[in-house]
Amino acid sequence: MPFDADRVSTITFDSYSTLVDVDAAEKALARRVDDPEPVSRLWRARSLEYTFVANQTDAYQPFYEMNRDALQYALDYHDVDVGTDERDEILAVYHELDVFDDVRDGIERLRAGGYDCYVVSNGNPEMLASMVDHANIGDLIEDTISADEVRTFKPAAEIYRHAAGRTGTPIDEIAHVTAGWFDVMGAQHAGMQGVRVDRKGAPWEPFDGTPDLTVETFYELAEALGV
Repeated sequence: MPFDADRVSTITFDSYSTLVDVDAAEKALARRVDDPEPVSRLWRARSLEYTFVANQTDAYQPFYEMNRDALQYALDYHDVDVGTDERDEILAVYHELDVFDDVRDGIERLRAGGYDCYVVSNGNPEMLASMVDHANIGDLIEDTISADEVRTFKPAAEIYRHAAGRTGTPIDEIAHVTAGWFDVMGAQHAGMQGVRVDRKGAPWEPFDGTPDLTVETFYELAEALGV
């Protein structure tokens, strides 16, 4: 279905890769790893894969712990020998990831247009608190909603329905904005409109439909909403 701006009353944002750049974690690896790019790529992939498996096997643990285990696997796979303290220093970069340039101004524009804005993320509450503080958007975000509250990760419908309840918004009046293809699909499956943020010109996944809207920046989302 085409994007229906008239239906939208609330906007929810994913966090990692949507508000902040997880690729910046490679910088922390570069100080300790000769070739950080493949380690960083495997780290990110495994952290997401762990959440998918956890949803199916009732093996939930907070995302920070998932991310730590994924980092350890990536280091082990590439035969990188770092101590526990060094590993945890690398992991801590998730508290201060680079913020995309359009984030604050884009959300300000959406707020000025009358939209309540929330963060809905796999990140646990402590991660989200530090991300919002580092991104300097605490005055623009109504609240953060964590997978930890329902002990279920995206793209399970439960987290999106929980978010709708927490925002007090009918689920079909929410536009969920995310860089994650699986997150777009999960939001749409639960009844939200799915807005894909494609900052890198990547192709869309060739199955199960398309996003309701694809934008490169939050400014384009504001234009689509007429604000």
